[in-house]
Amino acid sequence: MTERTFSIIKPDAVRQGKAGKILARIEESGFTILSLRMVQMSKKNAESFYAMHRERPFFGSLTDFMSSGPAIVMVLEKANAIADLRKLMGATDPAKADEKTLRKDFATSVEENAIHGSDSPESAATEIPFFFTTLQLQV
Repeated sequence: MTERTFSIIKPDAVRQGKAGKILARIEESGFTILSLRMVQMSKKNAESFYAMHRERPFFGSLTDFMSSGPAIVMVLEKANAIADLRKLMGATDPAKADEKTLRKDFATSVEENAIHGSDSPESAATEIPFFFTTLQLQV
């Protein structure tokens, strides 16, 4: 059974010209890109998207970073999409990420870690409609 997940190629990867390589690796891993677009989040948008982290000490720097430049948001589909994307992304800390993962290859730090992916079906169900309408997902 296919599953949908949400992902963001973060501003650091876009700024460094790595988005195309990341997208290619996602497609090579069997994901179908259902919808994709470039966005520039405002600080307020970033605070809303990451509201679950509001009480965490990194909230301010995270939302500053995510609103620092363009990012690419997308909806991906395949069997086991959430788990498979999490495995492809690698650990949040690129120094601890497995070889040949996106974060090992493209991230520069724990915060500037190139890519975000939903961590559960519940988060995907919240994150997808934050950026995409139902009409944008009709394929």
